[in-house]
Amino acid sequence: MERAYFSFRVRTGTGCVLGLLLALAGSLFGDTPAYPVNARQVDARQASSKVETGVASFYSTKSHGQQTANGEIFDMHQLTAAHPRLAFGTRVKVTHVENNRSVIVRINDRGPFVKGRVVDLSLAAAEELQMVKAGIAQVKLELVE
Repeated sequence: MERAYFSFRVRTGTGCVLGLLLALAGSLFGDTPAYPVNARQVDARQASSKVETGVASFYSTKSHGQQTANGEIFDMHQLTAAHPRLAFGTRVKVTHVENNRSVIVRINDRGPFVKGRVVDLSLAAAEELQMVKAGIAQVKLELVE
């Protein structure tokens, strides 16, 4: 059984055609894209100058050997991280705000999935920042050119 989810009438005339053309032009040349934006993508214009701060956590050892969102196998000994929006392969400088230690990581996964967290780090990255004992840390993220 077929169901109609959308119902509309097509009108002809200059006003309707002009309205349709203006709507199409707005979606092509305006700030709103004509296609749905994937939540896993970031607007390059916005990301290029963005510095993000918040709470970092790190992966449990249970994730070691599991597949990441970009398809590679997670290695807790590599300097990698999960971010909700940054493109895979993006390199990010993560600085621990309290001790000023920093590390450069490569984004290869999605997450964290805990409210208020900005990045999930590998164990190796967490060790570099000396945050393993605490489990979380206040950090600053900066894109690396």
